[in-house]
Amino acid sequence: MEAEVVLPENYRPTDDEPFMNARQTEYFRRKLLDWKEELQDESRHTLEGLQDGTRNIPDVADRASEETDRALELRTRDRQRKLVTKIDAALRRIEEGEYGYCEDTGEPISLKRLDARPIATLSLEAQERHERREKVHRDD
Repeated sequence: MEAEVVLPENYRPTDDEPFMNARQTEYFRRKLLDWKEELQDESRHTLEGLQDGTRNIPDVADRASEETDRALELRTRDRQRKLVTKIDAALRRIEEGEYGYCEDTGEPISLKRLDARPIATLSLEAQERHERREKVHRDD
């Protein structure tokens, strides 16, 4: 059984410590879990709102406006559902000891990038190469 890692209250990973040490790993694990919980809470509130919001609106313009709002909300929730899947994948990578390393190069992903986008699987350079290739193929 692993010992629980204690993080100081204002802990932030730095380049001065070994990459993906126990503290950094725990920091990102907690960040991902908090993000996932926040998304799931928002999703529950949306479902409650959609169930409560089902009503008969006689005015056609008002009904169309409400349906547009609901469609937008559902699209947002679908994006968040996909994000939860990516968060789960990142948590799996943490458990497997693969978190924080670029899938293309195997090099460490910068802590700054991981802090901004904890689900990142590519280093900034690899992501830029990927996007350039994607753009070239899209223009065909």
